[in-house]
Amino acid sequence: MKVYHGSYVKINRIDFSKCKSYRDFGKGFYVTKILEQAVYWAERRGRKNNNKGFVTEFEFAESAFENWDFNVIRFNNYTEEWLDFIVENRNQNNTVPIHDYDIVEGPVANDDVAKRVDDYLDDAVSKSDFLKELKFRNPTHQICLCTHRSLQAIKPIDKKMIKTDDDSMIESLMSEWNIAEDKAIDMYYTSKTYSILIDESTGLYKKPYVEIYHQLLQELKLKNNIFK
Repeated sequence: MKVYHGSYVKINRIDFSKCKSYRDFGKGFYVTKILEQAVYWAERRGRKNNNKGFVTEFEFAESAFENWDFNVIRFNNYTEEWLDFIVENRNQNNTVPIHDYDIVEGPVANDDVAKRVDDYLDDAVSKSDFLKELKFRNPTHQICLCTHRSLQAIKPIDKKMIKTDDDSMIESLMSEWNIAEDKAIDMYYTSKTYSILIDESTGLYKKPYVEIYHQLLQELKLKNNIFK
């Protein structure tokens, strides 16, 4: 099954340390089979980071739901069990994960739904009335890969054979220019140089590391004595 992840950067490597806690299904890497949903999230997150956003395509092995040795839970609709699960995962008073599932699938609690979850928690709407409301909403979908072992079930569709090491670029920005790690990561992955690098048709990935790094520094308007 083809699935999508919308973000402000293209995902070449899934890094759980970048995943946020207190999401619908807990901390993990989220994908959806609905392209429009991924595009929406890519554009939204892109605006916050001054770019157009990126949608990364993956192939997800559906057999992982049943035939692999994974702990899986699937919610087919907005059910009472789904609501209880969402509420527990979003509860920031919980300091430890509330479940040990490898993979979770089900509907999304988007912004509007999340607001109604708050109303439900404040006793402003009953559980039965809330669930009735959800029946009339447009279909949504998400899969959360919650553990490192679950990543066996997913792989990028358009993985490029890039010669350059991303980590080396980031480490060079950090060590040579005293740039904090988070900022260096953002600078690299949102750069035009990176966009060209992952486009195999440009051939940039075939060039020596030093030339690619030089191009990145020029774009970022950083000067280095080794290129003078």
